[in-house]
Amino acid sequence: MTRKYFGTDGIRGPYGGPVVNEAFAERLGFTAAVWLKKKGRVLIGRDTRDSGRALAAAVARGLQAGGAEPVFLGVAPTPAVARAVQMEGAALGVVITASHNAAADNGIKFFGPGGVKLTDAEELAIEQLLAGKVAPAAVAEESPSVTDACAAYIAAATKLLPLESLAGWKIVLDTANGASCGTSPAVFRGLGAEVIGLGDHPDGANINAGVGSEHPQLLAARVKESGAKLGVAHDGDGDRCVLCDELGGVLDGDEILTLLATHALAHGTLVNRTLVVTVQSNLGVDAAIEAAGGQVHRTAVGDRYVIEGMQARHATLGGESSGHIICSEISPTGDGLVAALKVIEVMLATKQPLSLLRGALRKFPQLTAALAVRDKRPLDNCAHLSAACVALEEELGTQGRVLVRYSGTEPKLRLLVEGPTRVRVQVAMARLTAAARADLDVVGPAEN
Repeated sequence: MTRKYFGTDGIRGPYGGPVVNEAFAERLGFTAAVWLKKKGRVLIGRDTRDSGRALAAAVARGLQAGGAEPVFLGVAPTPAVARAVQMEGAALGVVITASHNAAADNGIKFFGPGGVKLTDAEELAIEQLLAGKVAPAAVAEESPSVTDACAAYIAAATKLLPLESLAGWKIVLDTANGASCGTSPAVFRGLGAEVIGLGDHPDGANINAGVGSEHPQLLAARVKESGAKLGVAHDGDGDRCVLCDELGGVLDGDEILTLLATHALAHGTLVNRTLVVTVQSNLGVDAAIEAAGGQVHRTAVGDRYVIEGMQARHATLGGESSGHIICSEISPTGDGLVAALKVIEVMLATKQPLSLLRGALRKFPQLTAALAVRDKRPLDNCAHLSAACVALEEELGTQGRVLVRYSGTEPKLRLLVEGPTRVRVQVAMARLTAAARADLDVVGPAEN
């Protein structure tokens, strides 16, 4: 069975819409508590959206009605909540966030014991229980947590590098007006760096608004004009990392993963010599890792699928081109701060600037596009699109690939084309987009 509410990263949508509202959040909290085989403490964190407090309180009411004990963590990055669940042995973790989406959206995602995201089967089991009604419950008011998850997260992250190892460094840090505004700056300053902040004044409505990992242009400009050694950008809930080198060049998740993996391979520290990425990652990643003596395993899009792939292959490094980087020996989920610190560790060890280290990856020419659609018609029923995919895959052969999929969190069709030259990729993308428009009710122009 397919899931109705859960996507690739929890439940997400416009706040006040048919799903993301207080009534549904209360039902979901109650259902999650009923689903738990062993009742216990459930840690609840949120990002900086105005709607987060009300949704967190609604989830807590439902949890209480189902016999669980909700504990509010307040504003906290997703990886800080996951870590707190892991360290405290909590029964469940809940994060109220829509990640990199605009402030008008919000969402709910769960972490099971150990701080790992729920599986498809576990989410489906919760959905199958959702038809029940919530019993009356006392109102849960947000209060200080008995555990300061952010303080513990900051302390643990600061220990990843030697004390004062960043003395003399100037770092531009874009926290997307989101959940990492109080954590990442504290860690970098605690290690001795001078931090120039961007997107660090959340007002409840400006999360991800022209800043953060989805909008690195301002970061790149500030790095160049300030003479900084590095730029770091997170998304709204702090589980993504996009970097900028000292020349103003932006590095995505593929470049970060390749840099970390090839360095580890050279020093014999990449566990099982394996890097786990998704089908979205550039083919150049495979070429670089194989040339360095390692292997790449690909999964479906979504960092929880990456984590499942890592667990199955006993790998400790994996992630997505979007900037979800999982270093499982440190964090049970994607962690933007940990990813940045691991790259800095390589910079310190090699004494090389990021502009040189990023040369580990030579990307195949690639184009991506996103088409907003009114309905997610089954792709098998899209005759023009299916025919275009078959034809393009035959033409590109081993020199490229085509990927077509629906977003798991938004009403969008995502297209990807890689090939031997930029011109061939552009032509292929034009054909693919035209075919999609012939089959689907597309709203507006394509987005990159």
